[in-house]
Amino acid sequence: MELDSNNHSVFLMYYHLVLVVKYRRKPIDDTLSDYAKEMFERLGKPYNVTLVEWNHDNDHVHILFKAHPNTELSKFINAYKSASSRRIKSEFPQIKQKLWKEYFWSRSFCLLTSGGSPIEVIKKYIENQRVN
Repeated sequence: MELDSNNHSVFLMYYHLVLVVKYRRKPIDDTLSDYAKEMFERLGKPYNVTLVEWNHDNDHVHILFKAHPNTELSKFINAYKSASSRRIKSEFPQIKQKLWKEYFWSRSFCLLTSGGSPIEVIKKYIENQRVN
């Protein structure tokens, strides 16, 4: 396992993000998914966000990414949702037949930490670090 680093720390922080289309409409196909994925990669660079894996269904996307500890995840996610929503609606005008209002993504999102050891293993490790 290779760790990431910056000037003062070493880290490995993976996140699983799920974004759902507004009203659970089903406009996502491979072309739209590729477009949204490319935007995620481009917009993630200034936030120190690196895409690891991307997949989609017709009404949502799953994104596995890495980030630095100082990354403001909610700011990045909201910036991505806002920018991608605008760009998708302009690049794919047929979307307006399914989503007639300004938003493409639902207001909410699901963000989970992932990677490394399971929580129970980490808890057990910490419990066993007592000084005798």
